[in-house]
Amino acid sequence: MERLVVALVIVVVVGVVAVVARRRRVADAPTQRRFEAPTQLDRGDFDRADAPWLVVVFSSATCDVCRGVVDKARVLASDDVAVVEVEFTAQRSLHERYAIDAVPTTVIADSRGVGVATFVGPVTATDLWAAVAEARDPGSTPGGGACQRPTPT
Repeated sequence: MERLVVALVIVVVVGVVAVVARRRRVADAPTQRRFEAPTQLDRGDFDRADAPWLVVVFSSATCDVCRGVVDKARVLASDDVAVVEVEFTAQRSLHERYAIDAVPTTVIADSRGVGVATFVGPVTATDLWAAVAEARDPGSTPGGGACQRPTPT
């Protein structure tokens, strides 16, 4: 009988410890959302659809980082490279169409609208200009082909 009582006490203690441990268990943090840039653009949605290359910067008027990215991109404008800013309040429908949920989002697209390089978030002038150079002339930049694809930040 004494063994039965000891066994019962042990079972109760183990049960209590299990319940306490379960309550103290910390839930995993939620998985962080990853932002993606569009990989295909309809060139007809943007000015200068006939230009061989298109650089689109999806931005917002309230975003200071966006202004810097737009300024860096505008330097790339030429006969062959169309640079377009798509500001959220002015062109909300394009932000929705391309599921833009983070700004700045920059897409470099070829003549068919295929995104050959993308950046989500701030980008240096060097990286942006190198991505356009690499897209226009593959292998022309050190580490050619290292352009970013849809990149979450």
